[in-house]
Amino acid sequence: MEHKMFCYQCQETAGGQGCCVSGVCGKKPEVAMMQDLLVYVTKGLASVTTQLRAEGKTIAESVNHTVTFNLFMTITNANFDREMIVARITETLKEKDSLLPEVQDKEKLSQAALWSGSEAEYETKAATVGVLATENEDVRSLRELIVYGLKGLAAYSKHANALLQEDGDVDGFIQEALAKVQDDSLSVEELVALTMETGKYGVQGMALLDQANTGAYGNPEITQVNIGVGTRPGILVSGHDLRDLEMLLEQTKGTGVDVYTHSEMLPAHYYPFFKKYDNFVGNYGNAWWKQKEEFETFRGPILMTTNCIVPPKDSYKDRLWTTGAAGFPGCRHISGSYGEEKDFSELIEQAKTCQPPQEIEKGTIVGGFAHEQVFALADKVVEAVKSGAIKKFVVMGGCDGRAKKREYYTEFAQQLPKDTVILTAGCAKYKYNKLDLGDIGGIPRVLDAGQCNDSYSLALIALKLKEVFELDDINELPIIYNIAWYEQKAVIVLLALLYLGIKNIHLGPTLPAFLSPNVASVLVENFGIAGIGTVEEDLKLFFGE
Repeated sequence: MEHKMFCYQCQETAGGQGCCVSGVCGKKPEVAMMQDLLVYVTKGLASVTTQLRAEGKTIAESVNHTVTFNLFMTITNANFDREMIVARITETLKEKDSLLPEVQDKEKLSQAALWSGSEAEYETKAATVGVLATENEDVRSLRELIVYGLKGLAAYSKHANALLQEDGDVDGFIQEALAKVQDDSLSVEELVALTMETGKYGVQGMALLDQANTGAYGNPEITQVNIGVGTRPGILVSGHDLRDLEMLLEQTKGTGVDVYTHSEMLPAHYYPFFKKYDNFVGNYGNAWWKQKEEFETFRGPILMTTNCIVPPKDSYKDRLWTTGAAGFPGCRHISGSYGEEKDFSELIEQAKTCQPPQEIEKGTIVGGFAHEQVFALADKVVEAVKSGAIKKFVVMGGCDGRAKKREYYTEFAQQLPKDTVILTAGCAKYKYNKLDLGDIGGIPRVLDAGQCNDSYSLALIALKLKEVFELDDINELPIIYNIAWYEQKAVIVLLALLYLGIKNIHLGPTLPAFLSPNVASVLVENFGIAGIGTVEEDLKLFFGE
């Protein structure tokens, strides 16, 4: 069968095997092909920069930014605009070709580093460089696992870069790993080792972003977030980029326009910095996949700062704006590089002409349990564990999605024993963060650390508990890992947890299609990775009940 495209990087890939005709996400074959080519030319640039570093040369930060931005553009649901992607391919080839003459030993470069074509050749070349170009199933599986982890790491790096924070070691590793996955001489064992190294740098990349966010906006604190609406026109901000939100809030001061968060932007409310804005009024709606209904009822403009775009309905397409690595054909895009002030004036003017949001729910939800806040509660938590009031913690971080099977996570949360506490980060929380699960001695039973990248907080909390209870092995803690995944940022979180030595992680609602049977077996044997069963089966497995 001839494929129009092939993509299996997300959890909802067609038939649990791969999207061959069109993406379940809404990605068209012509877009998928250009994304394949963008990854390929980015690997070529990475091969050049890696060799230049080996020869003692220094790589400019702008080149590092090109690599991370390109990878971010190809994450699930980030960019559907073929022309934007084609422009990035052209710019990347130009940047690579300008560096190529500096390489002394060109024999060590990959084929991708040596290829350069005109736009007229892009489609033909793209057809030869996709996922299936690697014939060996296990090598392909490991290469893609590494690349998807790098995409997630690149996304987190980009957010840190937006706050003018850099880590040259992380950038160097991303490029070195992209160069290595092109090397046909690498054995399966060497690729497995590179996978674990990707997890190591995943921890470092998330630490960089945590430092960038807390350095700019303070440490998250326990916060009640309004989920109702006001009476003024509003702008809805979705995605993950806190710097974009900061600029928008500054520019909406005194305009009579309110700003609301959506989905993964909810945790912005937990940072002390953002509480000074009177027009920062609350969170509207739920996880990303409900946006077709919720963007309709919001009535005002929506700013997509990153991935998690669902192809918009015509009824609100003229109100959907993109920025950064995000893009959708027919939607207006707001440009701006690192350190530049973006101009949101057109978006704000549009908001003034719109009706206030339609109310879809009332009340508040609580969050802000990142590492420093939990450390402040450490004595209380430890006492609750020692007294038996808290028997176990359940890490239920990760992603939400459309699949009906994800209702499992709501039911699982509802049926957990009352002496358990949920630790979460990412939009998976929307499966249970509005349930009335109560508290244990004043400690809420759902502790939300923030965005998907704030899974770093969950790792730090686990390491702190290991220290407090004087344990030799992190796996001796009364912590269960039952994580939902959707896209590539979840992949780097998983690899980071594996690098930290955490075992017996349950991953759902399905295991990744890009794991070949042999690679899946390695993860099962070495790390105890497993899928999910029914709620009843898993409760019995975890609690013996």
